[in-house]
Amino acid sequence: MFINLIEQLINGLRTGSIYALIALGYTMVYGIAKMINFAHGDIIMVGAYTLYVAVSLFNLPIWAAIIITVTVCSFLGIIVEKVAYKPLRKAPALAVLITAIGVSYLLQSLSLIIFNATPIPFKSVIPNPNIKIGAVTISGISLITLIVTAISMAILSYFINKTKMGSAMRAVSEDKDAAGLMGIDVNKTISLTFAIGSALAAVAGILYMAQYETLKPTMGALPGIKAFVAAVLGGIGSIPGAMLGGILLGIIESLSKAYISTELADAIVFGVLVIVLLAKPTGLLGRQKQVKV
Repeated sequence: MFINLIEQLINGLRTGSIYALIALGYTMVYGIAKMINFAHGDIIMVGAYTLYVAVSLFNLPIWAAIIITVTVCSFLGIIVEKVAYKPLRKAPALAVLITAIGVSYLLQSLSLIIFNATPIPFKSVIPNPNIKIGAVTISGISLITLIVTAISMAILSYFINKTKMGSAMRAVSEDKDAAGLMGIDVNKTISLTFAIGSALAAVAGILYMAQYETLKPTMGALPGIKAFVAAVLGGIGSIPGAMLGGILLGIIESLSKAYISTELADAIVFGVLVIVLLAKPTGLLGRQKQVKV
């Protein structure tokens, strides 16, 4: 019983790490552009299909395919921001929300036209030898997912807190107009935010596909929604909150599937979100902004 609990916690950490990577994109965009990019989950799908095309159709080495995947998703994030969201900077929030949903369906429809609705099996590009630590068995995918996520988050935290561009992003997050008056290129900063968020989604897509080994046009929809829940749970706009929310969500989902019901696992996850928001509307690590009149 104890060993099974440990293994379920490891599975939860693996899934939660993927949610955390996606949630970082949501929370960065919201923190800086003050909008929810509901097309973000479909970047996972684009990354997965890009990797498939690079490896299966062009026979590229894995390292080159991963670099191309991250690059394609980063440029896609910039294009989506420039074409769909930039003209709506001063539009009502509802218009931006509808546009984000429209972009999401556009990406799904394009992938449906190109690759059809039939799921495509795709063997994991990540080696998966089982590692035994005492009586506990850890899969290679779980270990690599945890390592990649930890490295990605460490690099992102360093970039945000220690670099000049990271300082510009924090300034734009606080006040776009004041940041512009101080000489910061707001448009460039927002585009960079979308690029970084999309790159993290590409990494999450590679790890997610390694876990489930199948491709379909709607594969990014549910992980995207759960990652949004993770971002809200941790505190939308907070990078540590996105990390914490993703990990907690993965663990709750894993334990619910193992000990309660696989059918009820998603309901339990969303139920926990409702309870947390009733008790703390800003999320676990979110902070209430004081508005001066």
